[in-house]
Amino acid sequence: MLMDVKLGQLGTWLSMRDFTPGGILGALQRGYTRYYNKYINVRKGGLGGISMVLAGYIVLSYMWSYSHVKHDRRRKYH
Repeated sequence: MLMDVKLGQLGTWLSMRDFTPGGILGALQRGYTRYYNKYINVRKGGLGGISMVLAGYIVLSYMWSYSHVKHDRRRKYH
């Protein structure tokens, strides 16, 4: 995991990663499974996991439309 890698070992760690389409797809699948088992598939579930996905969607949609929002912010309405 990236959090366990020291800064001096970052180059070696990156060179050992699998950047083929299959490797990237496998990493995304492992990440989804890990997230699902930690936040969604629990015995006493709450709104934590779903609210994290919703917050991520809100942040991404704001980032995608930021240039439009920034343009409208400087416009004067009169």
